[in-house]
Amino acid sequence: MKIEALNKIANSDVKRLFANFISLLVLQGANYILPLLILPYLIRTIGVENFGILSFAEATITYFMIITDYGFNSTATRWISVNRDNKQKVTEIFSAVLTAKFLLMFLSAIILIILLFISDRFYEHKEVYIFTFGMVIGQVLFPTWFFQGYEKMKYIAYLNTILKILSTVSIFIFVTEQSDFYIVPILNAMGTIIAGIWSFFIIKKDFGISFRFQSIDKVIFYLKDGWHLFLSTIAVVMYTSTNIVILGVISSDHSLVGHYSIAEKIIMITAAFGSLIDRAIFPHFSKIWINSKEEYYHKFNKILILLISIMSIFTIFLYFFNEFIIFIVAGEKITLSANILAILAFAIIFMPLGSLYSNSFVIQQKSIYVTKVTIMTMIFNLLLVPLLTWKYSIYGMAYGVVLVNMFHIFLNVFYFNRIKSKDF
Repeated sequence: MKIEALNKIANSDVKRLFANFISLLVLQGANYILPLLILPYLIRTIGVENFGILSFAEATITYFMIITDYGFNSTATRWISVNRDNKQKVTEIFSAVLTAKFLLMFLSAIILIILLFISDRFYEHKEVYIFTFGMVIGQVLFPTWFFQGYEKMKYIAYLNTILKILSTVSIFIFVTEQSDFYIVPILNAMGTIIAGIWSFFIIKKDFGISFRFQSIDKVIFYLKDGWHLFLSTIAVVMYTSTNIVILGVISSDHSLVGHYSIAEKIIMITAAFGSLIDRAIFPHFSKIWINSKEEYYHKFNKILILLISIMSIFTIFLYFFNEFIIFIVAGEKITLSANILAILAFAIIFMPLGSLYSNSFVIQQKSIYVTKVTIMTMIFNLLLVPLLTWKYSIYGMAYGVVLVNMFHIFLNVFYFNRIKSKDF
């Protein structure tokens, strides 16, 4: 009887993890694949240069999205996961984290306004930056961390997918000429904002959780808890989204940014598939760590091997079929983007592994290592990538990105093994 009971529990865990993975797959499909489907239309309609302007704006606004996220997608997920049976505690977490995110959003808005008025480069396309900031509002409103903590990712997938489809269809309808490029961020932002508002009704109806004002001490507590992850995430942006900004500043050529962005979007979509596995298992692994460290390390190694195998296949495919993939995605033959895609393909193996190790440090309550690894990687990136970009332009940036991702994983493995050696 005991064996049957254990088998039922194990099967239940597998089914839940698989359901979470499928939900996240649908979610990422909406986040990445739908925009990829309209990429050929956008490039033909608004041109590579205007696409570069939009990409530069998105890279800039990413900083504010990181500020408002503040690492809550990991820390708040963990808090919700371990307290999901305590409704009062969940209400506290939900309300305090939302309060913190809104405060960070207002701070971000002030910084953006100042930036627009002190820089001619940003002021020239101020409407694009303001409209793109709508993505920040949508991210704040949509509590992904809440649904992940409850391992109910289907809510995220359904809401996001429906509204992303509507946004995609709207782009085909309203963006018909080059001058319409500023409409794209408006339509993208509207979808995320509506999804966020809708999610509050679902949380109230299905989970019985409502927003309640919390003391400033509780808000500060959750801000402090996410501080190390926030620093590490900021550092991550300094060697991901910052690279597009670096390319734009050094080259002063929006079309070059556009060519790089086309290849990068394909890479990010592919890498996101690997991250889905990590995100799906994160709440489950948090519980395993509490019950058995030995089992945790055993399952961690299995996931690590699985990720490396899957991403290696993607790397080989993108490298050998780079021109064909760019033609399918962009709707035309773009040799420069194809060459960049072939180089960046080698970074795919390492990208999801960074997320796997970072979340492991959070589970092990060693977030300080996330900060150390990412700050060191950021410094390496800021020293290497601008130099290579200045000397070899867009190709130098691509090679720099691969080297930086390799360095990042080397540091993660080093600190992970240090923790593991102390546990046994």
